[in-house]
Amino acid sequence: MLKVEKRNGMIVDFDGDKIVKAISKAMVETEGGIDFDLAAEIADKVYEAFKDLDVVHIEKIQDFVEVELMRSRPNVAKKYILYREERARLRKHGWAMTDLQRDIYEKKYRHDNETFEDFLARVSGNNSFVMKAIKDKKFMPAGRILAGRGLDKFGRKVTLSNCYVMPKVEDNIESIFDTAKYMARTYSYGGGVGVSLSKLRPKGAKVNNAASSTTGAVSFMDLYSMVTGLIGMKGRRGALMINLDCNHPDIEDFIDVKNDLNKVNYANISVNVTDDFMKAVVEDKDYELYFKVEATGEEIKKTVRARDLFTKIARNNWNMAEPGLLFIDKINSWHLMSEDKDFEFAGVNPCAEETLPAWGSCNLSSINLSEFVRDPFSERARFEFNNFAEMVRQGVVYLNEVLDENMKLHPLKEQREMARELRQIGLGIMGVADMFIKMGIRYGSQESVDLIHEIGKVLINEALKQSALLAKEYGPFPKYKKEAVLKSPFLLANASEEVLDLIEKYGLRNSQLLTIPPTGSISTLIGCSNGLEPIFQISYTRKSESLHQEETYYKVFTPIVKEYMDRYGISREEDLPDYFVTAHDLNYKERIEVQAAWQQYIDASISSTVNVPNEFTVEEVEELYLYAWRKGLKGITIYRDGCARDGILISNKAKMSKLEKIQKLQEELNELIVEQLKEDPDSCPMCGGKMIYSGGCSECQDCGYSPCAV
Repeated sequence: MLKVEKRNGMIVDFDGDKIVKAISKAMVETEGGIDFDLAAEIADKVYEAFKDLDVVHIEKIQDFVEVELMRSRPNVAKKYILYREERARLRKHGWAMTDLQRDIYEKKYRHDNETFEDFLARVSGNNSFVMKAIKDKKFMPAGRILAGRGLDKFGRKVTLSNCYVMPKVEDNIESIFDTAKYMARTYSYGGGVGVSLSKLRPKGAKVNNAASSTTGAVSFMDLYSMVTGLIGMKGRRGALMINLDCNHPDIEDFIDVKNDLNKVNYANISVNVTDDFMKAVVEDKDYELYFKVEATGEEIKKTVRARDLFTKIARNNWNMAEPGLLFIDKINSWHLMSEDKDFEFAGVNPCAEETLPAWGSCNLSSINLSEFVRDPFSERARFEFNNFAEMVRQGVVYLNEVLDENMKLHPLKEQREMARELRQIGLGIMGVADMFIKMGIRYGSQESVDLIHEIGKVLINEALKQSALLAKEYGPFPKYKKEAVLKSPFLLANASEEVLDLIEKYGLRNSQLLTIPPTGSISTLIGCSNGLEPIFQISYTRKSESLHQEETYYKVFTPIVKEYMDRYGISREEDLPDYFVTAHDLNYKERIEVQAAWQQYIDASISSTVNVPNEFTVEEVEELYLYAWRKGLKGITIYRDGCARDGILISNKAKMSKLEKIQKLQEELNELIVEQLKEDPDSCPMCGGKMIYSGGCSECQDCGYSPCAV
């Protein structure tokens, strides 16, 4: 069998199909289009020319192809030569980047003066498949991996996990302040945190100390927000999600807490909503808020009208973009561990795509679906399912490699133990909107939903299959219980017979596999749409300053739009096809239909924002919530254009104010200096540019800053 020496010295089997694909890619933009017969004929000639050699270098093969194309299709030969030159430039300097992309790469992810090849080798861990996939923009590790992998050898203490969840805070002063300490340590390593306050006794409950009664669960939110702001104020590490159960007696104060602009400035908040509560809303029934204090036996009860509480949530989300809703029964029932009675989720991460147990964590990476479209923007456009399936399998392998490497890098011993016992990974997707556009499909249409189901089935089955094969080689995750996993409704609804047989035989290497995180920085870096979001806008106006400090303004088109307009010589937005829809064009039901279709195949959750127009009413927010619940979403958040949100983004036009107050925590925290900053959610804290909201997070359209850790 003829062998091929690659540029990195690896020896692989000759594969004529790769030559056919390369030639076809060059043909697609030329007059005459693709001639598969000619491409296959040239591949056969290559084999015949070199078959008597033991090994042939890849450059010789490509030189041969050039000559053959010059004889038969000179216009294709030109495209092929340009492609080779582009690949050579890519190997040396990286992708052709805009100023924004270069800024993200240089300031966030590139280590010292490493070359692009060094960057690829470091973040891929010298995994050749992943290295090429990143180079081809088909796959991208999340920000923590890009920024931190391989730096431990330089003495840097950084985790490769984007997110962690603390144990539910217990109803005692030790647990309250221990949690603050654990959060601070986790932030210092670069991880975001989720925490639940549902076990804390409500306001007015009796306590056996000098206070006689407690100030309630909500009163401790500022403590955790303060720690987040302190540790993360100079970067993007300090991300926090606080949630509370909907039946907690303090729930109304929790919902209203962010109406006070001086409180809880460094956290997202979400309400854990049960099916019983939602049914009470639909049926217009009363709903009981209840808490029993285990230490004293005191019972606190309060009856509210479910619809009134529901409207309060909707009104605050309409006005402030918070709190989000977490449909907790769906979260608890739709995953691989749902039938394991010893397993329990403790909360969600800051962007809510990762449902995690106490001390749980997750490594993330995303597959760019738009790069798996063959013959884009044409009637021949189609999705490459086989190549995608291979990418899913390799993505699972890669994240297990990162998981093993990260075992020693978690901030806390308990986090290391949980990672070892459950082996949770988070393989995600991005570029969904770009994929639809390349295939001429309108986001939210029935055709788009049908395609999601086709891709989703491949996604979950290939991920499960690879995890089972890893279990065959290395054993299942330590807390694996065969009987419980094989009864999982999520598994039974999605796994093929072949995959079920593999799991029955070998188990699973991972207790969690798939998620859809916000991919703000990494999707901007490679120029694709964020997560599963529709494109946010066709174009925007960007400000620049000349050498004479004069402000100039120019129009910037979203990458997929510019690619289409350049290909077809279009200069006006009005000439774009009607499937170029934005987040603001979609009916919310279309938006939710897309998320619901993906959720069927995702065992973790999905971080996503439904953008609605300014004229959207509180009543419409309520209808949106009900529709999301009925469609089986695990969570939902909205952002109303022009709302009065004063969220977690550190701002004041990128200028840090003076330190304003010093507050003392318990002994473990010593004296913490806290800067109380007034926040402007629509302005970037780094450059003052405009923040856009999508993917469950936000990102600056000018400099790429994002408070999310992805």
